[in-house]
Amino acid sequence: MKIGIFDSGYGGLTILEKIVEKLPQYDYIYLGDNARTPYGSRSFEVVYQYTLQCVKKLFEMDCQLIILACNTASAEALRNIQQADLQRIAPSRKVLGVIRPTVEKVDEMTASKTVGLFGTSGTVQSKSYEIEIAKLFPHITVVSEACPIWVPLIENNEHTKLGADYFVKQHIDRLLEKKCEIDAVILGCTHYPLLVKKIEKYLPQNIKIITQGKLVAESLENYLFRHPEHENLCTKNSTVEFFTTESVEKFVSSASIFLKQKIQAKKVFLG
Repeated sequence: MKIGIFDSGYGGLTILEKIVEKLPQYDYIYLGDNARTPYGSRSFEVVYQYTLQCVKKLFEMDCQLIILACNTASAEALRNIQQADLQRIAPSRKVLGVIRPTVEKVDEMTASKTVGLFGTSGTVQSKSYEIEIAKLFPHITVVSEACPIWVPLIENNEHTKLGADYFVKQHIDRLLEKKCEIDAVILGCTHYPLLVKKIEKYLPQNIKIITQGKLVAESLENYLFRHPEHENLCTKNSTVEFFTTESVEKFVSSASIFLKQKIQAKKVFLG
């Protein structure tokens, strides 16, 4: 059985890349719901229903374990799927998210105990980071800034151009105006690592940037070590398959922005 990586679009490819780099021996399936992206501006109920559909599809494709490599899906759908749906549809399988692995590392990244969060509107409105950080580190303050334009900039391949600087600087300035003690920021969207160079350009040098790919990969490695009942079922042929709900040609073209390599993909239909 395989490990599924799901995202509403392309950002999850930044997570997949780090997971495959860390754990190349396993077989992976990446599913992008590109026909219905973005999730970040949709209602809680819609995000939940779309995510559940994609989780079911990955189970049909023989995935033993699924990573929701999407902050919006992790924030708005993961808890319901884990608590209400898994027992009914696949009690022996597992669905994990990207928020918890990120949160677990936050305390060691901040001295001031005040961290910033850049995310989609859906992730910020859900307050999932604030809730999860409060559980583990109640002494840490989280200051959030929604950046609705950043994902479209990246998916339209405009993120490296000079015009993107205005929107990056705008949101950095807005975040820092809210709380000057911030000494670390979480990139709470899997697209945002592609903007790291521009973020570094306008963010004060004393502020650390927390990206998710490496943290999620390390967390998955640890999870598989602690749960041999799942690890033993995962096949190990070092394969990666790509599926999209959109045009294959469009997916392959856009995926190259994230992976810097040519891939093959297939179209999948959600029932």
